[in-house]
Amino acid sequence: MEHRQLGTKGPRVSALGLGCMGMSGMYGPADRAESIATIHAALEAGVTLLDTGDFYGMGHNEMLIGEALRGRKREQAIISVKFGALRDPAGGWVGHDSRPPAIRNFLAYSLQRLGVEYLDIYRPARLDPDVPIEDTVGAIADMVKAGYVRHIGLSEVGAETIRRAAAIHPISDLQIEYSLISRGIEDGVLPACRALGIGVTAYGVLSRGLISGHWQKDSAGAGDFRASSPRFQGGNVEQNLALVEGLRAIAAAKDMSVAELAIAWVAAQGADIVPLVGARRRDRLAEALGALDHRLTPADLAAIEKVVPKNAAAGSRYDAALMAHLDSERAPE
Repeated sequence: MEHRQLGTKGPRVSALGLGCMGMSGMYGPADRAESIATIHAALEAGVTLLDTGDFYGMGHNEMLIGEALRGRKREQAIISVKFGALRDPAGGWVGHDSRPPAIRNFLAYSLQRLGVEYLDIYRPARLDPDVPIEDTVGAIADMVKAGYVRHIGLSEVGAETIRRAAAIHPISDLQIEYSLISRGIEDGVLPACRALGIGVTAYGVLSRGLISGHWQKDSAGAGDFRASSPRFQGGNVEQNLALVEGLRAIAAAKDMSVAELAIAWVAAQGADIVPLVGARRRDRLAEALGALDHRLTPADLAAIEKVVPKNAAAGSRYDAALMAHLDSERAPE
């Protein structure tokens, strides 16, 4: 397994990370036994980075990972946890809370559910508009000093917020969506991270399955948030799937799957970027790991750029209400 450094101050992790959100219902029902088997298969393949959020399944995802890790050496996994997104009993989203007392409370519950004594990376899921980022990072820094957290990360924030956070404490990485059809970070966020020695853990590298080569129109079932995602709607999904067919031809010529090609493209954008794959089955994990066996040449990258140029996607990555919570999408003042 190839490894990459998460920023100048962060941990060294596998070149591919496993995002575990889909194992807790965001994409419809998931099989618990298969989810745990997939985590075990990832660890046995050398994947060290496991990403979760305390709000995934309202704690379900952390307990699932805790069960999967039981009996294994703690050092085998680099556990990254997002906090602060608030849910209601019906599973709805009701805001964000990054106040220092709330952070200590969220952390205590995460440690208990995961069954560990410390988290490797702890990060706010979104910028809380009511709490200065300096206060949030300062509170996590106190937990670093106390030994409950090893590294501080960020998620979906813009360049100015990144700079303010880094002035308080070293930041290991920014977790943010980055794929062939979500390239907004290239304009300001990625240069800011690189100037500050901050790594990137890229989620959504297959755009939630849209550019995996497996997705078909109207595939979203009950409980799958893609049913209301703009890129999966009406004419948008047809235009986006047409892009996939262009990728399919390139992938076939290289004896790769479309998913392998899309993941390899993200990995090729820099040694400071670690793709997170949301596999919740062992076969999808095996396919994703296959991307690490390929190195894309400049000619390959040019061919990919030709069939999927920047800003080619139809539709935004979230609906308007969720997009409004993304500090990373706000134009700099």
